[in-house]
Amino acid sequence: MKFNKVLFSVALIPLFLTCYYANKEGDKGQSSLNTSTSGTSSEGEKYKLAEAFAGLSFELPVELVSPEDGTDRIFVVEQKGVIRVFPNKGDVKNAAKFLDIEQKVESGGEKGLLGLAFHPNYKSNGYIYVNYTRGKPLESVISRFKVSATNPNVADPQSEQILLTYLQPYSNHNGGKVAFGNDGFLYIAVGDGGSGGDPGNRAQNKKELLGKILRIDVNNPSGNLKYTIPADNPFKNNKEGFREEIYAYGMRNPWRFSFDRATGMLWAGDVGQNKIEEIDIIENGGNYGWRVMEADECFQSSDCNKAGLVSPITSYKQGSSTGNSVTGGYVCYDKSLPELNGKYIYGDFVSGNIWALTYSDKKAVNNELIGKLSGGLSSFGEDSKHNLFLLAYGTGKVYKLSSAL
Repeated sequence: MKFNKVLFSVALIPLFLTCYYANKEGDKGQSSLNTSTSGTSSEGEKYKLAEAFAGLSFELPVELVSPEDGTDRIFVVEQKGVIRVFPNKGDVKNAAKFLDIEQKVESGGEKGLLGLAFHPNYKSNGYIYVNYTRGKPLESVISRFKVSATNPNVADPQSEQILLTYLQPYSNHNGGKVAFGNDGFLYIAVGDGGSGGDPGNRAQNKKELLGKILRIDVNNPSGNLKYTIPADNPFKNNKEGFREEIYAYGMRNPWRFSFDRATGMLWAGDVGQNKIEEIDIIENGGNYGWRVMEADECFQSSDCNKAGLVSPITSYKQGSSTGNSVTGGYVCYDKSLPELNGKYIYGDFVSGNIWALTYSDKKAVNNELIGKLSGGLSSFGEDSKHNLFLLAYGTGKVYKLSSAL
């Protein structure tokens, strides 16, 4: 996400959101942001958005997840370094602090506490995994924490076990998502390290972790590592010095990925540079092109060898009507939205557009605009029953999509 391109300031009047934009570290600014403070519906009023928890507001929310532990709780990640928890009830009035690591986190722009995942056996082991930035020097940290032995709504801040760190040469393009796949391995989204145009060509450098999707086995630590490398990772036991944690590469700034619960397919939104936003299906060993390509277009005409590159499933040109910063979503299994079942729901942070993509025979066959969320669409999320939610970064609200018919 381009937090550093669209900077929010909250005025004294509650929920009055303004925006401005700035060119920073070689990247472009944004010209507009949908700043209304309430959800809106799509053209034709097929779908509507409403606050899911009207009594709650969050400070710069970037993630919503739920453990499948039978408790029906929702956890919201605030960028500054706090995770909040609350019961999944529409009339809830309070979201308690589950974990507060604000003193550890370097936040602002695209930096901060950016991702949260629950171990598949969370109900028995109480492990959570987070992705955050810290400085100085600026680096990303992948850590494990454990829930308190006496209070299920509090994590022990002293239980941190750092699994992996990697330096960030610039303040933007930090990726941030962490999630467990159907294979039980932990996947990690890593941006190209920032500035504009990937000046170090890090996304194509397989000796670096930047600009990649990583996959590690956290259940079987080995030697000095707090994890092992899955046997079928593409560069396992290579002789060239490539990082074995790499699952896929050639990413610019993957902002939100998710797994299709039915098929296990890994979907990701990759934020573009000056022209195009893209949605990818991530495969083992895939090279998704950056900085050779920006989606399906050559980024540098002098060096544009397309051989072996994986094309996006869909993409859109940046603009005032489409947006400027893709937010990856989920394949929908929300029982309240049966007409969207099996479709990939994603959006744009700047325009607030929400699309439903139909995927069949290994290609996108339809892409429908179904709604628009105001206030900065930072993330989609699911509860334990697979109901779909949306986060408004600037207003701090959580929204639910429903049929207007």
